[in-house]
Amino acid sequence: MSKPLPSYSSSTADVPLLGETIGANLERTVARYGDREALVDCATSRRWTYNELDIAVDQVALGLLAMGVTKGDRVGIWSPNCAEWMFVQYATAKIGAVLVNVNPAYRAHELTFVVNQSGMRVLVSAVEHKGSDYRAMVESVRGDCPALEQVVHIGEQSWADLVEAGGRADHHRLDEVMATLSFDDPINIQYTSGTTGFPKGATLSHHNILNNGYFVTEVLGFTVEDRVCLPVPFYHCFGMVMGNLGATSHGACVVIPSPSFDPGLTLKAVQEERCTALYGVPTMFIAELSHPDFAAFDTSTLRTGIMAGSPCPVEVMKRVVDEMHMAEVTIAYGMTETSPVSTMTRREDDLDRRTSTVGTVMPHVEVKIVDPATGLEVPRGTAGELCTRGYSVMLGYWDEPAKTAESIDAAGWMHTGDLAVMDAAGYVNISGRIKDMVIRGGENIYPREIEEFLYSHPDIADVQVVGVPDVRYGEELMAWVVMKAGREALTAEAVRAFCADQLAHYKVPRYVHVVDGFPMTVTGKVRKVEMRAQAVEILGLQDAAAVRHA
Repeated sequence: MSKPLPSYSSSTADVPLLGETIGANLERTVARYGDREALVDCATSRRWTYNELDIAVDQVALGLLAMGVTKGDRVGIWSPNCAEWMFVQYATAKIGAVLVNVNPAYRAHELTFVVNQSGMRVLVSAVEHKGSDYRAMVESVRGDCPALEQVVHIGEQSWADLVEAGGRADHHRLDEVMATLSFDDPINIQYTSGTTGFPKGATLSHHNILNNGYFVTEVLGFTVEDRVCLPVPFYHCFGMVMGNLGATSHGACVVIPSPSFDPGLTLKAVQEERCTALYGVPTMFIAELSHPDFAAFDTSTLRTGIMAGSPCPVEVMKRVVDEMHMAEVTIAYGMTETSPVSTMTRREDDLDRRTSTVGTVMPHVEVKIVDPATGLEVPRGTAGELCTRGYSVMLGYWDEPAKTAESIDAAGWMHTGDLAVMDAAGYVNISGRIKDMVIRGGENIYPREIEEFLYSHPDIADVQVVGVPDVRYGEELMAWVVMKAGREALTAEAVRAFCADQLAHYKVPRYVHVVDGFPMTVTGKVRKVEMRAQAVEILGLQDAAAVRHA
């Protein structure tokens, strides 16, 4: 009887890795496709060809140089999706500054943390969005952020001054700076919530993200004829890597349907801009399919796209194929620390594999599934921890070598913390998580951060937060609360009110369950698995729990 294959897979490609910086790659695209459309910002009815995009990027790059920004300095971007976000992304890459992505949903105390942890010198910020007064929040934290020297507000005089200064500058200075850059330089910090309650800054190089964006869109078959609609946020790898870099590395066009996700505006953009590809987390596709005017929109130009960011319901995937004409839609799996994509379904895969797995290993990448206890590869068909290695693994967590060493082993393998199974053909299915991270609508949430915040409530003695099934978001948050003696039980509304102005909206628990204690193991550890199982019964979430995911 033959011995089962180990859960290891690697992939080569006829196309080699790109050995260049992001700025050099953009300039190569501009030289080939300068007159083709590169960017459409639907909210402001603005358009740029590749020649025009390069001019706009260079003005911002030279403006930052005039401001005193040098190679390695951290420049933050805190804004919903807009053309200026993209200008700053490529401008910082051209001068070797490290772009720090700040989640538009962050509140003041979260902003303070990422500004200080990254040592951010300059912040480019929106003025306001969805009722959030960014200017007021920035001013409220500046006294606590000694490294932050300058703030530029998009659409205001400070932005106009930056662009004007860049327009007056000698372009040779930018050429000189670009000549000093290596594709292995750190170029981007993206914060992921940490199990200790504080986000960790995944630090990514030109090589990491340029190649990941390029090979994701190679799998999609992108050419200069493609037009990708991006309702996904740019502050995630999904938007700025798989979207922006994937498009510009192929000479394709980026279409920004709206500053933040709106299903109607997304469908309108697909129709009016004749988009060939559409990205989204499952909740976005669900909202688009559920839009009251869905049938009135023409989506016949779509052929491909990506559904990723959280578990993908099988029935939703089938409807996207059938009703949105996305016959070549794919599912991608990854994490910020791996730039992000490690596995992906292929356009030629049958519908079953495209709706029940996260595909096979990406070109120039290795994956293996190991026994978490021994670190040894498990046989195919056996669950274990998914690990990945290759060009896509981050440089490390910014200024946190100990935490980097906890995630990347001596052989260069990134340990994802996800439980997975690899079948005989190398297709991977994600079966759970070793840690208790919750993925709500594409947002990665670590309960510990929320628990530590809720401990500050004067009436709460103890709290545990778990993820529970949700049809729309994949998972929702539920707080199990033990009250202090003599205090009245808190309602879900009261807990949400306590969190409202302190935590990003997606971190606010939807459900609150007051208990006398938590289920525990014999060694005194909280049994969150049991709590999640009980929550399904308590909240009547059997239907949501029964939804199949890839």
